[in-house]
Amino acid sequence: MASPSGPTVLITGATDGLGRALAHDLVGRGDEVLVHGRDPERLAATVDDIRAATGVEVASYRADLADLAQVRELADRVAADHPALDVLVNNAGIGADVPGGGERQESVDGYELRFAVNFLAGHLLTRRLLPSLQAAGTERGPARIVMVSSAGQAAIDFDDVMLERGYSGWRAYCQSKLAQILDAYDLADELDPGVVTATALHPATYMPTKIVPSPISTIAEGVAATARLAVDPELAGVTGRYFNGVREARPDPQAQDPQARARLRAIADELTQP
Repeated sequence: MASPSGPTVLITGATDGLGRALAHDLVGRGDEVLVHGRDPERLAATVDDIRAATGVEVASYRADLADLAQVRELADRVAADHPALDVLVNNAGIGADVPGGGERQESVDGYELRFAVNFLAGHLLTRRLLPSLQAAGTERGPARIVMVSSAGQAAIDFDDVMLERGYSGWRAYCQSKLAQILDAYDLADELDPGVVTATALHPATYMPTKIVPSPISTIAEGVAATARLAVDPELAGVTGRYFNGVREARPDPQAQDPQARARLRAIADELTQP
């Protein structure tokens, strides 16, 4: 079987949709791809499909991101296997239009489900993997953190972060996606861009995935935009930016507010403590 020669990339939510297509694309480029998924059967099928298509055996990691204990275990397993990790793509997420999407749901830890899976899990995973990312930085260029966010954004109500009043699945989704962008900006402020960078993007509009009822864009468009941030040498060192597809864009104004970012980080750090 072929041996990967490119960077080591962990993709969360890699068993369908954008994540799965991105995994196939990066393996085809010669990158070492680590695939994460929640469902063991889908995870095994993804590994089998990549092997059949490319002749490459990829490593797989199972964890339910709605359970922060499993997120910690995932990070620890990846770090043990890959002390130097070049790229983390926080792609896994829950959309607004899924079964139960109109009703408020909670994670294993008792947090609003979309905030927990789309934001808190990635926040925790990223910070737990920072030593591996920092260890990889500079050999191939800076390591990279990519938040797969959305153009659907809603300002965070810090008086009701868990949306216990007037809940809607769409608002929960949009708030969680903006939180990812704030997190990327916060990381960019914190980290040496010569060692680790952090960016966020809206990969494409309504791609045909399981969380999108009426597709507009293609998966290929989303893959191209995400792969660009993850591995394109021309974007080495680019940090603290948000992209709509391949073009830099302006997110919700709250992302530019240092006080909002500090408040969100304090909340996230507290909620993700063991």
